[in-house]
Amino acid sequence: MASSWTGERVRLRAIEPDDWTAFARFADDGRPEGRLDLPRSAESHRAWAKQQAVAEGGDDRFRLAVETTAGHELVGTIGSHRTGRCSGWFEFDVVIGAEHRRRGYAAEALALLLRYMFAERRYHKCLAVIIAGNEASLALMRRLGFTEEGRLREHVFFAGRHHDLVLMGLLADEFGLSGPG
Repeated sequence: MASSWTGERVRLRAIEPDDWTAFARFADDGRPEGRLDLPRSAESHRAWAKQQAVAEGGDDRFRLAVETTAGHELVGTIGSHRTGRCSGWFEFDVVIGAEHRRRGYAAEALALLLRYMFAERRYHKCLAVIIAGNEASLALMRRLGFTEEGRLREHVFFAGRHHDLVLMGLLADEFGLSGPG
Protein backbone atom coordinates (compact mmCIF):
# COMPACT_ATOMS: atom_id res chain seq x y z
CA MET A 1 0.00 0.00 0.00
CA ALA A 2 1.52 3.31 -1.11
CA SER A 3 -0.27 5.44 1.50
CA SER A 4 -2.81 5.20 4.28
CA TRP A 5 -5.40 6.52 1.84
CA THR A 6 -4.75 3.94 -0.89
CA GLY A 7 -5.94 0.35 -1.10
CA GLU A 8 -5.78 -2.23 -3.87
CA ARG A 9 -8.82 -0.90 -5.74
CA VAL A 10 -9.38 2.66 -4.53
CA ARG A 11 -7.66 5.77 -3.30
CA LEU A 12 -9.34 8.36 -1.10
CA ARG A 13 -8.44 11.93 -1.99
CA ALA A 14 -9.64 15.49 -1.56
CA ILE A 15 -12.52 16.62 -3.75
CA GLU A 16 -11.44 18.97 -6.54
CA PRO A 17 -13.64 21.62 -8.20
CA ASP A 18 -13.46 19.79 -11.55
CA ASP A 19 -15.04 16.69 -9.97
CA TRP A 20 -18.47 18.30 -10.27
CA THR A 21 -19.33 16.56 -13.55
CA ALA A 22 -18.93 13.10 -12.01
CA PHE A 23 -21.05 14.12 -9.02
CA ALA A 24 -23.76 15.38 -11.38
CA ARG A 25 -23.75 11.96 -13.10
CA PHE A 26 -23.98 10.17 -9.73
CA ALA A 27 -26.98 12.33 -8.78
CA ASP A 28 -28.73 11.20 -11.97
CA ASP A 29 -28.09 7.54 -11.07
CA GLY A 30 -30.88 7.56 -8.53
CA ARG A 31 -30.61 6.11 -5.06
CA PRO A 32 -30.43 2.34 -4.64
CA GLU A 33 -33.30 2.39 -2.18
CA GLY A 34 -35.54 4.27 -4.64
CA ARG A 35 -35.63 7.73 -3.07
CA LEU A 36 -36.39 10.48 -5.57
CA ASP A 37 -34.42 13.71 -5.15
CA LEU A 38 -35.17 17.02 -6.84
CA PRO A 39 -33.12 17.74 -9.97
CA ARG A 40 -30.09 19.99 -9.42
CA SER A 41 -28.56 22.47 -11.80
CA ALA A 42 -25.05 22.10 -13.17
CA GLU A 43 -24.17 25.30 -11.31
CA SER A 44 -25.27 23.80 -7.98
CA HIS A 45 -22.99 20.80 -8.59
CA ARG A 46 -20.12 23.15 -9.50
CA ALA A 47 -20.67 25.23 -6.37
CA TRP A 48 -20.88 22.12 -4.17
CA ALA A 49 -17.64 20.66 -5.53
CA LYS A 50 -15.88 24.02 -5.17
CA GLN A 51 -17.10 24.35 -1.56
CA GLN A 52 -15.96 20.77 -0.78
CA ALA A 53 -12.55 21.49 -2.31
CA VAL A 54 -11.89 24.27 0.19
CA ALA A 55 -13.73 22.78 3.18
CA GLU A 56 -11.77 21.84 6.25
CA GLY A 57 -12.96 18.88 8.30
CA GLY A 58 -14.24 20.51 11.46
CA ASP A 59 -14.88 18.18 14.40
CA ASP A 60 -13.66 15.27 12.21
CA ARG A 61 -16.46 15.79 9.69
CA PHE A 62 -15.24 15.63 6.10
CA ARG A 63 -15.94 14.20 2.64
CA LEU A 64 -13.41 12.55 0.33
CA ALA A 65 -13.51 11.43 -3.29
CA VAL A 66 -13.26 7.70 -4.01
CA GLU A 67 -11.06 7.13 -7.05
CA THR A 68 -9.92 3.88 -8.68
CA THR A 69 -6.23 3.08 -8.35
CA ALA A 70 -6.09 1.52 -11.81
CA GLY A 71 -7.57 4.28 -13.96
CA HIS A 72 -7.81 7.20 -11.51
CA GLU A 73 -11.54 7.35 -12.25
CA LEU A 74 -13.80 9.09 -9.74
CA VAL A 75 -16.38 6.50 -8.65
CA GLY A 76 -17.97 8.05 -5.55
CA THR A 77 -17.54 9.74 -2.19
CA ILE A 78 -17.15 8.76 1.44
CA GLY A 79 -17.24 10.88 4.53
CA SER A 80 -17.72 11.22 8.22
CA HIS A 81 -20.78 13.41 8.62
CA ARG A 82 -21.73 13.24 12.32
CA THR A 83 -19.47 12.80 15.31
CA GLY A 84 -19.79 12.45 19.05
CA ARG A 85 -16.21 13.29 19.92
CA CYS A 86 -16.63 13.11 23.71
CA SER A 87 -18.32 9.71 23.52
CA GLY A 88 -16.08 8.47 20.71
CA TRP A 89 -18.55 7.67 17.92
CA PHE A 90 -18.97 8.77 14.32
CA GLU A 91 -21.37 8.16 11.44
CA PHE A 92 -20.36 7.87 7.82
CA ASP A 93 -21.90 7.73 4.40
CA VAL A 94 -20.58 6.28 1.20
CA VAL A 95 -21.99 6.83 -2.29
CA ILE A 96 -20.73 4.88 -5.28
CA GLY A 97 -22.04 5.70 -8.77
CA ALA A 98 -24.42 3.09 -10.20
CA GLU A 99 -22.06 1.96 -12.97
CA HIS A 100 -19.31 1.31 -10.39
CA ARG A 101 -21.25 -0.65 -7.76
CA ARG A 102 -20.54 -4.26 -6.77
CA ARG A 103 -16.80 -4.03 -7.49
CA GLY A 104 -15.60 -3.77 -3.89
CA TYR A 105 -15.02 -0.01 -4.01
CA ALA A 106 -17.37 0.84 -1.12
CA ALA A 107 -15.95 -1.90 1.11
CA GLU A 108 -12.37 -0.85 0.56
CA ALA A 109 -13.12 2.87 0.90
CA LEU A 110 -14.93 2.19 4.16
CA ALA A 111 -12.06 0.05 5.48
CA LEU A 112 -9.66 2.95 4.78
CA LEU A 113 -11.98 5.40 6.54
CA LEU A 114 -12.44 3.07 9.53
CA ARG A 115 -8.69 2.59 9.87
CA TYR A 116 -8.17 6.36 9.93
CA MET A 117 -11.00 7.12 12.36
CA PHE A 118 -10.17 4.27 14.76
CA ALA A 119 -6.36 4.32 14.65
CA GLU A 120 -5.57 7.99 14.02
CA ARG A 121 -8.54 9.90 15.44
CA ARG A 122 -9.11 7.46 18.34
CA TYR A 123 -12.82 6.92 17.83
CA HIS A 124 -14.31 3.90 19.56
CA LYS A 125 -17.45 3.23 17.50
CA CYS A 126 -18.74 3.67 13.96
CA LEU A 127 -22.49 3.95 13.33
CA ALA A 128 -24.24 3.13 10.07
CA VAL A 129 -27.84 4.13 9.37
CA ILE A 130 -29.33 2.19 6.45
CA ILE A 131 -32.77 2.03 4.88
CA ALA A 132 -34.17 -1.42 5.64
CA GLY A 133 -34.78 -2.28 1.98
CA ASN A 134 -31.20 -1.54 0.91
CA GLU A 135 -30.05 -5.17 1.01
CA ALA A 136 -26.71 -4.50 -0.70
CA SER A 137 -25.67 -1.96 1.95
CA LEU A 138 -26.91 -4.15 4.81
CA ALA A 139 -24.94 -7.11 3.45
CA LEU A 140 -21.82 -4.94 3.10
CA MET A 141 -22.06 -3.75 6.69
CA ARG A 142 -22.46 -7.33 7.95
CA ARG A 143 -19.42 -8.46 5.90
CA LEU A 144 -17.36 -5.68 7.48
CA GLY A 145 -18.40 -6.81 10.96
CA PHE A 146 -21.17 -4.33 11.79
CA THR A 147 -23.90 -5.56 14.16
CA GLU A 148 -27.54 -4.53 13.99
CA GLU A 149 -28.23 -2.50 17.11
CA GLY A 150 -31.75 -1.34 16.49
CA ARG A 151 -34.38 -0.20 14.10
CA LEU A 152 -36.36 3.00 13.77
CA ARG A 153 -39.70 1.80 12.52
CA GLU A 154 -41.29 3.65 9.58
CA HIS A 155 -38.89 6.52 10.18
CA VAL A 156 -38.43 7.92 6.66
CA PHE A 157 -40.93 8.51 3.88
CA PHE A 158 -40.20 8.23 0.16
CA ALA A 159 -41.47 6.37 -2.89
CA GLY A 160 -44.99 6.58 -1.51
CA ARG A 161 -44.48 4.83 1.81
CA HIS A 162 -42.65 4.80 5.14
CA HIS A 163 -39.46 2.78 5.57
CA ASP A 164 -37.55 1.49 8.58
CA LEU A 165 -34.01 2.63 9.30
CA VAL A 166 -31.58 -0.04 10.50
CA LEU A 167 -28.96 1.13 12.99
CA MET A 168 -25.70 -0.81 12.86
CA GLY A 169 -22.51 -0.39 14.83
CA LEU A 170 -18.89 -1.48 14.74
CA LEU A 171 -16.46 -1.08 17.65
CA ALA A 172 -12.79 -0.35 17.07
CA ASP A 173 -11.67 -3.64 18.61
CA GLU A 174 -14.11 -5.54 16.37
CA PHE A 175 -12.46 -3.97 13.33
CA GLY A 176 -8.81 -4.21 14.34
CA LEU A 177 -6.12 -2.01 12.87
CA SER A 178 -5.57 -4.30 9.89
CA GLY A 179 -9.28 -4.34 9.02
CA PRO A 180 -11.68 -7.26 8.81
CA GLY A 181 -10.23 -10.57 7.66
